[in-house]
Amino acid sequence: MAQFGFCLLLLFSGLIHHIKSHIKKEDKTGVTERPNFIIILADDIGLGDLCVYRPDNSTPTPWLDSLMLKGKRFTDFHSPASTCSPSRAALLTGRHGLRNGVNFAVGSVGGLPLNETTFAQLLHDAGYYTAIIGKWHLGHNGSYNPVHRGFDYYFGIPYSNDMGCTDKPGLDLPSCPPCVRSQYTTRKHEECYTEVALPLFENETIIEQPLDTWSLKNRYASAAVKQIFTASISKKQPFLLYVALAHMHVPLFHNSFLNVTTQDPYTASLSDMDSLVGTIMQVVSTEQLENTLIWFTGDNGPWEQKCQFAGHVGPFVGKWQATGGGSAKKTTWEGGHRVPTVVAWPKKIKPNSTSSALLSGLDIFPTILSLAGVKPPSDQRYDGIDITNILLNDSDTGHKSLMHPNSGAAGQFGDLRTVRLKHHKAFYITGGSVTCGGGSGQQQYHDPPLICDLSQDEAEETPLNPESDEYRSVLKEVEREREALLWDIATDKISLADYTVIPAAVPCCQPHNPACRCHSLK
Repeated sequence: MAQFGFCLLLLFSGLIHHIKSHIKKEDKTGVTERPNFIIILADDIGLGDLCVYRPDNSTPTPWLDSLMLKGKRFTDFHSPASTCSPSRAALLTGRHGLRNGVNFAVGSVGGLPLNETTFAQLLHDAGYYTAIIGKWHLGHNGSYNPVHRGFDYYFGIPYSNDMGCTDKPGLDLPSCPPCVRSQYTTRKHEECYTEVALPLFENETIIEQPLDTWSLKNRYASAAVKQIFTASISKKQPFLLYVALAHMHVPLFHNSFLNVTTQDPYTASLSDMDSLVGTIMQVVSTEQLENTLIWFTGDNGPWEQKCQFAGHVGPFVGKWQATGGGSAKKTTWEGGHRVPTVVAWPKKIKPNSTSSALLSGLDIFPTILSLAGVKPPSDQRYDGIDITNILLNDSDTGHKSLMHPNSGAAGQFGDLRTVRLKHHKAFYITGGSVTCGGGSGQQQYHDPPLICDLSQDEAEETPLNPESDEYRSVLKEVEREREALLWDIATDKISLADYTVIPAAVPCCQPHNPACRCHSLK
């Protein structure tokens, strides 16, 4: 599988030559020394999916393994939330969902509130060329489209790759049928999108519906290469490229594609993702864009209920909950939000280095702004920290505490009911997430909270004894940290998202065609 990905990568050498031949190369004299940024966000990836985090079980990811060796990898890095929309909103704004208004979102009229500022807007205003390739999931209608949120260019899907039917469905549970082709078809399928096809956007225009997901990896790779050349060669600007992958949400292809067996679809999808990342790495290397920082991370942990189509959490299995529910995506167990992360920047970041600092996707916003010499708006408060000193030096000073928001499994969306304090972690609520077998744990409130010592108990199996001195000491500080943050949020300028859902808000290029099919746009 890895060899297949490498062979595909060789094909992109021709693609690179083709794109360069159509972009006028000009004198780069006077180009600023501000760094380029490539943020690669994997969807539903597990900490145990990459061999550098799981050395006992190698994976077909040679390019990602190479990236890990070129940069600094983080062993205690967390997504801002354990489900898609709030995690992405927090990454782009550096603010928790309770501040930016996005605690959970599906297809709706609105999206990320318009008074929230993304790092793309700030970098664009500072002279950067900005582009997003991939999954947005923060609103697609009108002013919520990425081209109105700081991006010069957008190519991708407005939400997840399984939130719409396709003519060639990928592997999923449940197994979904192709899109309807006749207005007389009344087929329904539980948990599947059968009536509206998956759209592919370029800027504000749907250019294909339904999207052929089997070709998506190659199209994303081509678009990423083109945007890098557009910025660095044609426009001669420093650039921000945000690549929000469809991988590893569910496999994007059927068994016959890539000639994989029914036991190996996730591995094949990992290889597919790896070759896309490799294409980006290759063009950066080939064009000698050394002043380019590449940041790879994930939006949340694996989607456990998808069984063989889901990733691996490594040692963070959430054993306390395992007998009664899931312990990955949508939960605040470590498997739900601890994600593989690496940052590489030639001659700036020490290669093949490791940091155990407690960090979060919230930190991307302040860090890249700091490196670009851009200040965020002063009328809002932020939850991320600038980790420049960790990236460039040997510092391991990260967050003292992190708050993990409820993300769909239990409690109210966005509530900060799980607190990480150094190596301790306190749960005020657990349960609710669906397992591979279909069962879900009973929602439970804990007063006093469960507290685990992750330095001794990575599996989160045995909480501390509430009567112990250690427990009482940790609880006092946990409550102090949580109350201070909640008060800070309550006195901040916060946003509210519009979650109104109406049929007219569904992206549809040709409403009179079955499944909104766009024949003429293909």
